[in-house]
Amino acid sequence: MTEYFGFTSSELARLAASDCARALLEDVGGGDLTAGLIDVSRRARAHVLAREAAIICGAPWVEATLRQLDPDVRLHWLVSEGQPCQADQVVLELEGSARALLTGERTALNFLQLLSAVATKTARYVEAVRGTRAQIVDTRKTLPGLRLAQKYAVKTGGGTNHRIGLYDAVLIKENHIAAAGGVTQALQAAAKVATQASFIEIEVETLTQLEEALQAGARMVLLDNMELPILREAVRINAGQAILEISGGVTLESVQALAQTGVDRISVGALTKDVKATDFSMRLKELE
Repeated sequence: MTEYFGFTSSELARLAASDCARALLEDVGGGDLTAGLIDVSRRARAHVLAREAAIICGAPWVEATLRQLDPDVRLHWLVSEGQPCQADQVVLELEGSARALLTGERTALNFLQLLSAVATKTARYVEAVRGTRAQIVDTRKTLPGLRLAQKYAVKTGGGTNHRIGLYDAVLIKENHIAAAGGVTQALQAAAKVATQASFIEIEVETLTQLEEALQAGARMVLLDNMELPILREAVRINAGQAILEISGGVTLESVQALAQTGVDRISVGALTKDVKATDFSMRLKELE
């Protein structure tokens, strides 16, 4: 089965259809009053224009939105999913029911502008650390209800997904350590209760905590808000024993220097949290 940035085609279709159904219910409700001005039999052609350079992401959501309104709508992508577009470039041509195109316009563009923005931002971070061993990783700081869509966009931009939620992996943070009685105790408890977790990771704030975590058998360690000299020392102490991840205040300006310390992963909440939507517009070209 075809893979699309970590999702099978059927998984992606189900995810997009579900997201779009909720979004259309939110926007259209009992019916589009303005689109009612147009004859139901009228057909239209339209195109979607990128107002700025970006990585295109969200095609399955655009298609699901419009097909839920007009199953016979025809879409021709001029820029493929995951590929770059330039400012003022037409990325999609459409033909279908005029009512459906107008009703679905905002919902389709909302998905396209959000997911393209996430993919584009991720690609910039990935490019900034090129030549190092560091992977750019997302977080759970996502828009409620759109986590999988945003994590798909991160993959589309060349990034790596962290855990999906609280159910698939363990991340032991400061408060967990305090409640469990210490780093060693927290790791021992996790090993007993999280036998099905895809990984167990522990957050440390000092080199002393790092050494304790390694002695307790940690295989993945999150280095939280450490300065560059401390990070370099952490990499030396670790000596390849565990996967090392950085988090905390990472920016596009700082990420290269962080990657050059030799860590394996850099998690960036801004990929999905602080997103400026990519600017797209839809224009009807003619009505038949």
